Amino acid sequence: MRRLPALLFLAVFATTASAQSPAWRTLGKSRGDKMLEKYFELETAKIEKAALSDVKTLADWKKRQQTARKRMFEMLGLDPKPARTPLKPVVTGKVDHAEFTVEKLHFQSRPRLYVTGNLYVPKKRSGKLPAILYVCGHGRVKKNGISYGNKATYQHHGAWFARNGYVCLVIDTLQLGEIEGIHHGTYRYGMWWWNARGYSSAAVESWNCIRALDYLQSRPEVDGEKLGVTGRSGGGAYSWWISALDERIQCAVPVAGIASLRNHVVDGCVEGHCDCMFPVNTYRWDFAEIAALVAPRPLLITNSDKDNIFPLHGVVDVYTKTRRIYELYGKLGNIGLQISEGPHKDTQELRVAAFHWFNRHLKGTDPLIETAAVKLFQPEQLKVFKELPKDEINTKIQETFVPTAGEPKVPATFNEWVEMQHRCMQALRYKVFRGWPSTHMQPIAAHLDLKPAFSADRDGIHFAAYDFTSQEPIRLRLYVAHRAGLKPADLDLVVLNALDEKGWKEFAATMATGFSDQLKDENPPAADKKGYEALAKMFKSFKWGMAYVAPRGIGPTAWNPSERKQTQIRRRFMLLGQTRDGMQTWDVVRAAAALRAVDGFTKVPLWMQGEREMAGITLYASLLTPTVRRLDLHHLSKTHRTGPIYLNVLRYLDVPSAVAIAAERSQVRIYQADKRGWEYPQAVAEAMQWGKKRVEVRVTGSGKK
Repeated sequence: MRRLPALLFLAVFATTASAQSPAWRTLGKSRGDKMLEKYFELETAKIEKAALSDVKTLADWKKRQQTARKRMFEMLGLDPKPARTPLKPVVTGKVDHAEFTVEKLHFQSRPRLYVTGNLYVPKKRSGKLPAILYVCGHGRVKKNGISYGNKATYQHHGAWFARNGYVCLVIDTLQLGEIEGIHHGTYRYGMWWWNARGYSSAAVESWNCIRALDYLQSRPEVDGEKLGVTGRSGGGAYSWWISALDERIQCAVPVAGIASLRNHVVDGCVEGHCDCMFPVNTYRWDFAEIAALVAPRPLLITNSDKDNIFPLHGVVDVYTKTRRIYELYGKLGNIGLQISEGPHKDTQELRVAAFHWFNRHLKGTDPLIETAAVKLFQPEQLKVFKELPKDEINTKIQETFVPTAGEPKVPATFNEWVEMQHRCMQALRYKVFRGWPSTHMQPIAAHLDLKPAFSADRDGIHFAAYDFTSQEPIRLRLYVAHRAGLKPADLDLVVLNALDEKGWKEFAATMATGFSDQLKDENPPAADKKGYEALAKMFKSFKWGMAYVAPRGIGPTAWNPSERKQTQIRRRFMLLGQTRDGMQTWDVVRAAAALRAVDGFTKVPLWMQGEREMAGITLYASLLTPTVRRLDLHHLSKTHRTGPIYLNVLRYLDVPSAVAIAAERSQVRIYQADKRGWEYPQAVAEAMQWGKKRVEVRVTGSGKK
């Protein structure tokens, strides 16, 4: 026998409940899929419309620019800026060519974060030379289990620059370097906690580029005032990041490294890209907002016309919007767009255009390009390490690169608590849930468009449903049940249950026993007679109301269940400055507002309950819901590393801190296999004299069910 989740609180009823879990049907393009497609279209359109819309004059732009650059650092986990620790550069060997030498080197962008690279230095030179930072795309070179770095793939670029009078540093990326780190946290490995930490592998690549410029400026051969950057594909993206962040870049040629937000979210290009291609989009930017930060420095955007992961119309869109900023500066000669024929490939046509651009803007000359960029060396010749350093942190840099809030302190005074609580709530509103519809400019209960769906009485149970708009076009259904014959005002309390997929099936099976006609459109699983009888018994004994909501993507609005589709859906939310869990939390907040809007429920004491994934979502929804008397949280995760996943949340607080904030105004009951993990909120409750019963942990068995 087991407890009926999300329906009953008391152990007496828990022992009587039982539910069946038949296989749930899977449809091709469901109601939820169609709703989601429309949602992504509308959210993308909002961001497109807002992009650079406040910039009418050059003064507007200059006023905005420094704040925007600071936000770019923040979205890459680089604010506050990390310390520029000693680079500790080491040249491990040289390769000789008639026209240049190649130094095989490494430096540490942070202590023990190694960057391997090849420095191409012309033999004939008088005075200091302009320098190019070449950042590599995804070009794996691996033999017999040994990685030679993607610098071997892109060596021809370094050689061409050196043969034409430039110093060129070609650096490996984190994932495909000689020390193989990870780019694919969300794309491949299900590391959704990257979102919660505010981490993207784009952050490491950006910082490595910044430190690479430091290294170039330390070289006696380099004119530190004439630095350029280029790269293609992933390297094209990193060219954008470093050009936007660091004004030492005087000339930039990103190749096939950027497109519009619409391309990624609506057209699906995100599915072809790893995490290194995207900052954490806290401020909900379209990509032209990043590109504009390069202005008015010389910028050539290059791409091929049949590139399926950087579509032509998106590239042109970025160029057109960025060009307007250059026009405000009166510097249209500093921005260019070069499109060649072909697929996503490192073509000679793209390279030649880049060479012309650098010659014109870094050297002030534009000679005929007479020598092609060709590969001259075997990968083994360019390898930096004979043995990989044992102290490297490259392979685990995602664990430490972006700092977290750390262990919270128990406040010593009430004022200290108020300050801590205020700081956390401000972070939630402006850094974590910034992608929500505004909660500060309009009431949470606004624009619900609440409509009755059905109402019926049977077996002593009154069961009704109401449709409401969580946000356009997310239309959800709120179900309400209580003893037949009672008015809402007669109830002692009403409990809002947030349902995950398992909870939805159990709820639908229970209610379908007596109300199959009302639930026929939801295709409920086989009826659960025992659960229904337990529910009827509870309503007969207690004047309680029960309300239920399945947030978006669950139950009636479920999305395609394939793991690949679910992954890419979650990544689309990420690009919109949201997360799936964050928007489901908004749905629960709105469901509470809808429940309050149902006639008679305005003044009924509100309790909230959630299980598994929904326990954390219910906890956070309560923080933005007025007057919640009690929270019942079953199998609540002890850290956001395992969920719920909210953008940036671990930079500011973790789950125990949220429990403490909730406990200031609500009784909190946590049900789990043991009592460990919630010492902090209990200590806060004691320090603030809220009473020992404000936060209780109740042992319920051997773990999640």
